[in-house]
Amino acid sequence: MAIPRIGILTVSDRASRGEYPDRSGPAVRAFLMERLAGRWEALERVVADEREAIEAALAEMADRQSCCLVITTGGTGPHPRDVTPEATAAVCDRLLPGIGERMRAVSVESVPTAVLSRQVAGLRGSCLVVNLPGSPRAIRQCLDAVFAALPHAIELAGGPELELASPPELPH
Repeated sequence: MAIPRIGILTVSDRASRGEYPDRSGPAVRAFLMERLAGRWEALERVVADEREAIEAALAEMADRQSCCLVITTGGTGPHPRDVTPEATAAVCDRLLPGIGERMRAVSVESVPTAVLSRQVAGLRGSCLVVNLPGSPRAIRQCLDAVFAALPHAIELAGGPELELASPPELPH
């Protein structure tokens, strides 16, 4: 059986140019290392806030790199260059709006401006794509809110079983 692959795609103009270190991608990786048991492989990339680059990276990770899950971080706000949700919707076969809705519902409890976040989640074949904000704190908060459902969605879509390190619990 192949080792499950998980793509971590950081979307940031400045990080892609090397103006500052990517902190979002490592935050996603750290969360996954805590919450997943068993073997899995991370494929990490940083791209600029360019719709075509985001779409190409998502397609590459899902189709050619056979990722069962791709988590993006960054590019989900209302700024004109924040185009991660549009790129995600363009490459997905089906959207799963409940994932974004749940993340916003949890986030807005501590950050009122979280209502401006536009996270999208969807399936490209058997690969689940989930958008997260770019803040490491928001990454953990959003993933905590939805992570229990992600392995199940991947399995239902025909992807591999991801082994959780501990029983999943949804926040109240």
